[in-house]
Amino acid sequence: MLTLYSYPELFGVADNNGYGLKVFAFLRLAGVPFVHQHIFDASKAPRAQLPYIVDGGDTVGDSESIIAYVTAKYRPALDAGLTPAQRDTDLLVTRTLDDLYWVMSYSRWQDDAYWPQFRDALRREHPGLTEAGLAKAREFNFQRYHYQGIGRYAPEQAYARGLADLGVLARLVPDAGYGHGPRPTSIDAGIYGFIANIYFFAIDTPLKKFVVAHDNLVRHCRTIHATVMAKPA
Repeated sequence: MLTLYSYPELFGVADNNGYGLKVFAFLRLAGVPFVHQHIFDASKAPRAQLPYIVDGGDTVGDSESIIAYVTAKYRPALDAGLTPAQRDTDLLVTRTLDDLYWVMSYSRWQDDAYWPQFRDALRREHPGLTEAGLAKAREFNFQRYHYQGIGRYAPEQAYARGLADLGVLARLVPDAGYGHGPRPTSIDAGIYGFIANIYFFAIDTPLKKFVVAHDNLVRHCRTIHATVMAKPA
C-alpha cells in the first residue's frame, strides 16, 4: 500500500505543513488508500524535503509530483472533468499557495511575536522535541528565509505579501460548493492544506485574522476538513 511520509499533526490538523496536508487531503478526496507516517527528519526524503510517498518500488517527492504520479497510476476521477482553462487556473492558484507558504512559515519560525506560541505548541503536542532541536531548526529556517528573500522583510512587509495571496483566494473560493463546482477537485485539497494550517492554529497572526474574517474561506476549510478527517469506509 502507498505510504505518505509527512510532518506530524498540530492543532488537530493532520500535517502542520501545507504541502503535506495538501497531499493527505488529495489522497483522501481521491479515495486512494494509503498509510500515513509522521516524521520530523527529512534527511532521507527526496531532495531532503517532505512530503514524499513510497509506493512499491517507487519513491516520489514534491507535492505536485506526488499528485501527478498518483493521478497517472490510480486514475482517480477527481480532476477528470476539468477544462484546460480550469487547469490553468489551478496552476496559478498553486503558485500563489507557494508564495503564501513562505509567509506562513515566517510567521511561525522567524517572527518573535508568534514563535514562542508555535514552539510551545510543538513541544506540548510532541514532547520528544527539545529546546536545542527546535533552536537548531529555527536557525536553519532563518537561513532558508534569507536566501529565499522573505527573511529580509520586516514583519509588516512579509504579512502584506501573504495577505495579498489570501485576498486572491478569498475572491476565488465560492460561498458554496468548491473551486470548480459542486464537487471538490485537487485544487480544493491544495487550498485546504494551507488555509487549515492558518485557521485551525491557535496563533492569532495577521493571516489568521484575515481567514477568520472571510466566511467563504472558513466554510471551505471546515467542509474539506470534515471530509478528509473522517475515517475511510
